[in-house]
This record gives sequence, structure tokens and C-alpha cells, in this order.
Amino acid sequence: MKHLPKHLRPRWRYLAVGIETWPDTEVGRRAFQRALWYSAGNLLGDAGSADADLTLLSFAHADGTGEAVVRVRHGHVDEARAAVACVSEVDGEPVGIRVRGISGTVRACEERYMGRATANSTQRGVAFEGSERPAVVRGDACDVETESDRVGATTFDTE
Repeated sequence: MKHLPKHLRPRWRYLAVGIETWPDTEVGRRAFQRALWYSAGNLLGDAGSADADLTLLSFAHADGTGEAVVRVRHGHVDEARAAVACVSEVDGEPVGIRVRGISGTVRACEERYMGRATANSTQRGVAFEGSERPAVVRGDACDVETESDRVGATTFDTE
């Protein structure tokens, strides 16, 4: 089966959602997804919730706090935010939910709103093979530019 051309594929937006519960409350992924669908169905109706297509992509919850990434169709972000805001309980347990932000990619959503940024890197000169060379430094790892290519090194190698 052929893939759809890019201009015919559905476009998505990703909602970063913060979850708060009582510390002893257990909230599961399936239960949270079910609560999202139920909320969207009640607020938007069957056709509206099918158009919005809220899908839980990632979910983590422990010790009363959690976070999730919810995928929604591009033109239905406002409806999805309203449906997420209407979730007041999961499996009979009260929950507080807040949309932290909206993004166009999962990676940007996680980096901007969920604190899962990639490691900080800096560009600087390092001493490698007896001469000063430009390198990108991330923690203990260095990517050193040589005449022909890049070389992976550690800080021990560059001293």
C-alpha cells in the first residue's frame, strides 16, 4: 500500500499536560486515556471527538505528579484543550490537569514544556593531536573536527 503524499497527510499538534493527584493515588495510562476520550465525547459529541482524535502518546505518573503528551489534529487544538480541562477524575480519583503548552513536534513538546531537553552542548577549542581544534563539548564527550572528519573523544583525550 502506498503512502499518502505529504500534502494529504494529517497534521498534528502535541499538548504537554501536567497531572496532579493525591500522593497515594495510582493513575494508569489506560485509565487516563479512557478519561480523555470520555471527556471529549461528552463535551464535543461523537463526531467532534472523532475529528479531534485525542491520543495519549506518552504518560508518566508517580507520587502524585505526572505528565503526558496528547496528540490532537491540527485544527482542533482549542476543542482538545477544553476536553483536557474537563477531566476532573480518573477511575473515581480526583485529578488536577493543566495544559503546559502546545507544540508541532513531540520532541519540541518534551524539550520546551516537560524538561526533557537534550544535554547542553557548547562549542569551543580543544587541544587534540598536538594542535588547537574546534569541538562540540557535551559533558565528558567531545566531537572534535579534524582535517578530514569528526572524531569522538573524551575530555581525557583532549588534554
